[in-house]
Formats: sequence, structure tokens, C-alpha cells
Amino acid sequence: MARSRSRVTKFVATWTDTKQSEDGRETGSLVRLKDVIEEHIFFSPKELLKLSVPSIVYAVQNNMAFVALSNLDAAVYQVTYQLKIPCTALCTVLMLNRSLSRLQWFSVFMLCGGVTLVQWKPVEVTKVQIEQNPFIGFIAVAVAVLCSGFAGVYFEKVLKSSDTSLWVRNIQMYLSGIVVTLIGVYMNDGDKVLEKGFFFGYTPWVCFVVFLASVGGLYTSVVVKYTDNIMKGFSAAAAIILSTVASVLLFGLQITITFASGAILVCISIYLYGLPKQDTSKLSRQDTESKQKLMTV
Repeated sequence: MARSRSRVTKFVATWTDTKQSEDGRETGSLVRLKDVIEEHIFFSPKELLKLSVPSIVYAVQNNMAFVALSNLDAAVYQVTYQLKIPCTALCTVLMLNRSLSRLQWFSVFMLCGGVTLVQWKPVEVTKVQIEQNPFIGFIAVAVAVLCSGFAGVYFEKVLKSSDTSLWVRNIQMYLSGIVVTLIGVYMNDGDKVLEKGFFFGYTPWVCFVVFLASVGGLYTSVVVKYTDNIMKGFSAAAAIILSTVASVLLFGLQITITFASGAILVCISIYLYGLPKQDTSKLSRQDTESKQKLMTV
């Protein structure tokens, strides 16, 4: 009896230690956090280099978006930039060896059209005329679309190809992003930063917006970790609709026919994409069996 109790006690102790070590990947003490940061940040330059790829690509994407907006009308930019949704789906198929059904491809392009209609605004005549180069604008949009699809799928592949904690991956990527962004800041506004300071103009509202963007980035990585980048696109589309509805309730924004049409398309596309795939193997087997029966007859 005593031996059985001792065995049970040892088993519980071993299981508890193992459970604590597994949970330590996501939660734990400050000492555990310090050890994880030293292990995966300071002593893993290869991992930092690996996660610097999407950071640099995202930086290129943001700059290309500004170049495109400077050389294209807002409506043209809206339509062309939505090509990032099917581009992300294509990168998912090519880089992660996944397959999408015809219905899912149809829902992806329907989502693209729905988001375009939701964000569509009539062209307004402005007093300030800026010289624009449509060719440069379209090239910038194409680069931004490719960067968006590649960076998102690359980050998803890194997240799902190892057991490293999601939060550690976020720290690795954002450290690289901070370095790249600081280089861009000092190249464009280095004199102003040295004169007035880095945080000049940071009001409480600006800090709140930065906080919301940071939290949104963390939740986006959670979505990518446990679903995929295509679902991230669908959730972003749903967020656009919800924010517009909130603007109607809070600020009295008027809903147009194009917005209502786009919202319906987005809802239908989300429903179609979530439908279970049809098992084509069973159908092919039934077809072959029926053909064999006809041949025997």
C-alpha cells in the first residue's frame, strides 16, 4: 500500500513539473520571462534574422502604400489594393501547400469586391492639385500587394513550424520592426527629431491610438497562429463593417447603397468560405464504381 502511494506521489510530482514547464512557454514568473528572452532574443541571432524578414517586408509595404496614394486617386487605390486578399490566398497555397476549393476561391474574390464597395467613396474635387504618375502608383500598389501576401504567410509559416511561444515570436519580429522603423524616421525626419525630440506631438489620444494598434497587432498574430491569413482578411472585412455601423450609431454617418451592397457581399463570402469542403475522393470512387458496373453490363 505504501509503495503504491509513493508511486502515485512521484507520478503527480512529475506531471506537475512537466505541466509547469509546458505552461511556462506562455505564462510563468518574471524569472522565466527573463530566461526566455535571453534564450530566444540575445542568444538566438538566427531566429531574430528569420523574423526580420517580415518586418522589413512590412516596412516596404507601408512605404509603397504611401507612394501609391501620392500617385493614384483614392478610389483607384482602394480597388487595386484589395488585390492583397486573393494574393494572400495564392501565397497560402504556394508557400504552405494548402488547397482551396472552387467555392472558397469564389468567396475570396467576392470578399475582395465586397470590401471595395464598403470602402468606396465618390471622387471629390480638391483645390490642391498634385502631379501624379499613375504608372508609378500602380507599380507601388503591386509591390505593396505582393509584400502583404508574402509577409503574412511567411509569418504564419514561422509561427506554425516550431514550438516557440507566440509572444516570443512577436517580440522577435517587433524588435526588428522597431529597428527598421527608426532608421526610416531618422532618414526622413532626423533633423526635426533631434530638434524637438522623438515624442513631440504625442498627445494622450495619440498614445491611445498607438496602444490600440499594438493590441490589434497582437490579436492579429493570435488569429494567424490558430487559423490562417485568409481568415485574417475575412475578420478585417468584418471589422470594417462593424466600425462603420458604430460610426452610424455614434456619429450619424449615412449608409449608402454601395456600402449596403458591399456588406451583403462580405457576409455571404464569410458564410461560403466557412462551408465544409466536399470530399471529392468519395465522389471519384463512386464514379469509378459506376463506370465499372456499366462496363461489366
